[in-house]
Amino acid sequence: MSKSKYIVTTPDGQQADLTHAIILKSNNLYPFGPHNYAIYETPDSTFVKGLNKGEREVMLTHFEKLDETSARHYSHPYIRTDE
Repeated sequence: MSKSKYIVTTPDGQQADLTHAIILKSNNLYPFGPHNYAIYETPDSTFVKGLNKGEREVMLTHFEKLDETSARHYSHPYIRTDE
């Protein structure tokens, strides 16, 4: 069994362990860009939003903690546009 962990850090320095989190909603279409996001719920009911801030080869580059209501009702403002 892998002992790898998926730990993310928010801009204010808080960390969240997403190793066993479930994804409530996401968009993981490639090529990656601002249309990519994921909303996670951890086993201890922490909610985290992952975003892509413009990186083509990495799906999520920025993470923020959310309250439960915001997480469950999140509507992503970007859609993928093909060039």
